[in-house]
Amino acid sequence: MKIVTYNLNGVRARLPRLIEYLEEQKPDVLCLQEIKCADEAFPIEDIKAAGYEGVWHGQKGFNGVGILSPHGEPKLRRMGLPGDPDDTHSRYIEAEVGGVVIGSIYLPNGNPQPGPKFDYKLAWLERLREHAQHLLDEEVPVVLAGDYNVIPTESHDDVFSVRAMAQDALMQPESRAALRRLIHQGWTDAIRARHPDGPAYTFWDYTANAWARDAGFRIDHLLLSPLAADRMLDAGVDKDYRGREKASDHAPTWVMLEDPADIA
Repeated sequence: MKIVTYNLNGVRARLPRLIEYLEEQKPDVLCLQEIKCADEAFPIEDIKAAGYEGVWHGQKGFNGVGILSPHGEPKLRRMGLPGDPDDTHSRYIEAEVGGVVIGSIYLPNGNPQPGPKFDYKLAWLERLREHAQHLLDEEVPVVLAGDYNVIPTESHDDVFSVRAMAQDALMQPESRAALRRLIHQGWTDAIRARHPDGPAYTFWDYTANAWARDAGFRIDHLLLSPLAADRMLDAGVDKDYRGREKASDHAPTWVMLEDPADIA
């Protein structure tokens, strides 16, 4: 069961790349972020033509998340992250596919920092941690997949240049500490579990020739609950999709879980 997280940076602008990915890689679950369109503008007919059904939580021009699968429409569990009924951002959607609970996450960027946007980011992370604990308490396979907008460490394995990112909200000590608190609940970082060493960048900016220089960083993560981690076979980044024409600035990032039918 291949579960992918993919920040498209606009589903309508990148629709050819999305369809291309679905047809070439045939993931069992594809979590989308930054679809940047209202619910009624989501190109579901094109996606159905590629053999996929979906659920989504849109917002005109900003944010937006979704979950696609070729195994029938994902069973929607929740739209929006609990904890703040006045939060109007479309940043979280949760569904079940094949007995696995999937959360697609687009965490706030937080820039400029310090300031209200950074405060919102930290508060959102705390809300995510609280909800994640409830998911762990269910004792079911869970994958929290998405663009977390947090660089986990100052290692070159996670960021091309600490100095270049030192003032960015993505790499502030408070951001990294909040992500660590979440993971320490009992989640497994799929990419680092499979590839403990070496660069595993998932994002390259459009500016400063970042892609050509491989000046990237790791902000797209797949966190696995214990029952999901027990089934992990592999994980990786489909990096070459970042180099295609009119590509997203993110690369699809994935984990492969053993099918329950194959477990003795």
